[in-house]
Amino acid sequence: MRFLVDTNVLLHAVNRDAPSHRRARDALSSWLAGSVPWCLSWNVLYEFLRVATHRRVFPRPLRASAAFDFLSVLLDSDLVTVLVPTERHAPLLKSTIAEVGRPAGNLMHDLHTAVLMREHGVPEIMTADADFLRFGFLTVTDPTRA
Repeated sequence: MRFLVDTNVLLHAVNRDAPSHRRARDALSSWLAGSVPWCLSWNVLYEFLRVATHRRVFPRPLRASAAFDFLSVLLDSDLVTVLVPTERHAPLLKSTIAEVGRPAGNLMHDLHTAVLMREHGVPEIMTADADFLRFGFLTVTDPTRA
């Protein structure tokens, strides 16, 4: 079963100071070495680049080139697909907004990810972000928890 990996898992995997670094890193390594196809999205990748290079947000910010090199390893894997919007995106966005009920602010980023997943039939997200529980059509798994 395909799944999508969220930004926070990538950030924990690259941040050696994060309490859940080892779990996130090990999960990412096992997915890369496994046989199950999995997904990313451009909004997740850009959010990773934004946070991982930001001095005020990330404890030891990466240079943009180092952050992209980390992502390149993922993007080069035959198991990884980057989800992109299709012609179904707008209608699915509209119906998902109606289902979730009044999403706003920071939830819009998660909404975008959830709609992409729905669009491509990806049922599970690997994330430490409990906001994804608002999307009843997704299975939310936190690989950073023991």
